[in-house]
Amino acid sequence: MSIQGVWQKSFDFLGSKPIVVEPSAGGLTSDAGLLPLRQFDEAFGLTRQFAGVLEDARYQPFVDHALVEMVRMRVYGILADYEDQNDHDALRSDPVFKLVAGRSPEDEDLASQPTLSRFENAVSVRSLFRLQDVLIDQFIDSFEEPPARLTFDVDTFDDPTHGQQQLTFFHGYYGQYQYQPRAITCADNDAVVMIALLFGTASPTLGADDDIAFLVHRLREVWPDVDIELRADSGFAVPQMYEVCERLGIWYTFGLKLNPVLKRRSEELLNEAITDYERSGEKQRLFCGFEYQAGSWSQPRWAIIKCEAHAQGTNRRAVLTNRPGGRILPEACYDEYADRGESENRNKELKCGLNADRLSDHRYLANLFRLYLHTTALNLLVRVRRCVADPPDVEPPSPLPAGALAGRDRRRYFNRRRRRDPLGEGHPCTWRTRLIKVAAEIVVSCRRVLVRLSGNWPYLDHYRHVAERAIALCSAPRRPG
Repeated sequence: MSIQGVWQKSFDFLGSKPIVVEPSAGGLTSDAGLLPLRQFDEAFGLTRQFAGVLEDARYQPFVDHALVEMVRMRVYGILADYEDQNDHDALRSDPVFKLVAGRSPEDEDLASQPTLSRFENAVSVRSLFRLQDVLIDQFIDSFEEPPARLTFDVDTFDDPTHGQQQLTFFHGYYGQYQYQPRAITCADNDAVVMIALLFGTASPTLGADDDIAFLVHRLREVWPDVDIELRADSGFAVPQMYEVCERLGIWYTFGLKLNPVLKRRSEELLNEAITDYERSGEKQRLFCGFEYQAGSWSQPRWAIIKCEAHAQGTNRRAVLTNRPGGRILPEACYDEYADRGESENRNKELKCGLNADRLSDHRYLANLFRLYLHTTALNLLVRVRRCVADPPDVEPPSPLPAGALAGRDRRRYFNRRRRRDPLGEGHPCTWRTRLIKVAAEIVVSCRRVLVRLSGNWPYLDHYRHVAERAIALCSAPRRPG
């Protein structure tokens, strides 16, 4: 690593001795925690498969930076909180980024910002369709055994834009110029299975029925008997979504906006909840279900309404479902729908934790390609989390599994899990603090590349645990096919 000049700076706040700061001539990095993630990626093959479907129209004799190298630069940069191409003008000489990209620390520097910009803007429509297939292929490959049931959640989030990006429009509700990414995530393993980039004022359902149909077709090619459920909020509660689910033979539960008809039919139940609360002083939660048909629907469907009364007032919510259990146990059906709130954490991680709201290329296709890069970074983190998770057992006297706990017992369990299992439960910021952002010295010899960590680093045990899991995964026998 080059040293630009020799300098020293002294601080005197210690009093007894000056504190002198000077640059080191050694190969140092601040992101050594990317190395075990790269080892996991070697086992999963996420970035290799991603780069493998991209078209490379460059004149090969003049190519200095392979596609897989640039994909890894961007994906690992996103994981380490370097979401912009500009960051790589400094990172291109970092020894760890050279290692994760497939180069020795002594090799030539990695790609510069202009090269990465050309890389993103050169993506073709055909490559983007292939990336859609790659996400689904990787999702299928993440299961060791064919699943009996899969639950998917579909949702959008706002993605503010600044500048002259194609297809960015002003959204009145959010009060900003924006894109609108839409993600389909799996509640069973937290993976993002499909991603779409809608224009700023698009309906969230634009093309969602086609995406669902394509996903179900791909999954049933591999798992013909898999039971599939779809959950979504009221923004997706439109006839085209009900009809595609019914045509495909999948279960659905959608949030339903309350209208005068639904309010009138649940008024008596709400009054009952209020009366019970005033008498007991305890929160009341009552449910009812009935056949309901809006004017634009071709047939009636089953609606469930929850009526709550508590110290903060009243709360009514409705869902629409075709699940058979919704007619027998409406409360359980509603609570299962409410669990989709966990999938919103994946959107939060994608947008905030991994900065997917930085779609600053001019071309729409380049920004969609960026969204795939951010999604791949999240899916890599999601799969690593499941490999290193070490959740605690439920303490007696509760005989229930963790998923069946409720109320105070549920909160106590997850608080204990977060304390004991910070990486398995950790969002990207936790992974950066406890694993990725660690200084190291890198020494290259003729026999090996040596990475020295500080023995006083407080999270050294986390690093060792993750590294052991990564090495064990790569050493395990590969599944056929």
